[in-house]
Amino acid sequence: MADPATQQASGRIIAPPSLASLAKENLIDGILSGDYLPGERLVEERLCQQLGISRPPVREALKELEIAGLVMQIPRRGAVVAPLTQHDVYEIVTLRNELERMAIGLALPDPPAERLHRCHRAIEAMERIVPTGNEAAMTRAGFDFHIAVVGLAEHQRLEDAYRAMALQLQLCMAMNNKARRSIEDLNGNLERHRRILELIETGTRDEVLVELDAHGHQTFLLAAVDQLEGASEASDKWLEKLRERIDGQQTG
Repeated sequence: MADPATQQASGRIIAPPSLASLAKENLIDGILSGDYLPGERLVEERLCQQLGISRPPVREALKELEIAGLVMQIPRRGAVVAPLTQHDVYEIVTLRNELERMAIGLALPDPPAERLHRCHRAIEAMERIVPTGNEAAMTRAGFDFHIAVVGLAEHQRLEDAYRAMALQLQLCMAMNNKARRSIEDLNGNLERHRRILELIETGTRDEVLVELDAHGHQTFLLAAVDQLEGASEASDKWLEKLRERIDGQQTG
């Protein structure tokens, strides 16, 4: 008799996931948990040992992740997590900030009720993840919350622009979650997002923008900046201003 776990409600048998699929999901979880940083080598032999499987499914998983844009093949280095330069991060984070500020400016002071439900559903998903300790799932849920916040503007092109950065944003979120491990658990992560939603519903536009600026989603910039190559004059100036602002918040 087939295992009930492999059957749909209709009774049709579902094939169990392949080893390559399982390896792919494991690697995605590792990347979105911040265990594998942008630019870090993914050594096949080590991955085989960690996953307890042979090379063929690992190679297949890496090929699929390369197609998805999470992994790159670099001559003489092999597979690496898709690298981000300091300038890349500068562009991603500043664009994210401006898109979120624009969305809040358009949505408040009267955010549409049906769109708020979407934000609450994202928070509820985060609440279910906290007891599991699954950092990768929390990274995904955190992105879903922020895309729901952007969706409050009822501006499809704005939401599409934000969603187009999904992969890069989640890589930054994963780096941030890793940087915050020593100061925040998953429940703390949840509470930061709850506070944003609370202010969206009860606060002013300015209060929401201040909370977004203090949200803590840029912690990784100062913690990991030295690990990233590819600085530019623009990214150097931006990071210096960020250091000054954070230092001021800590001493203020």
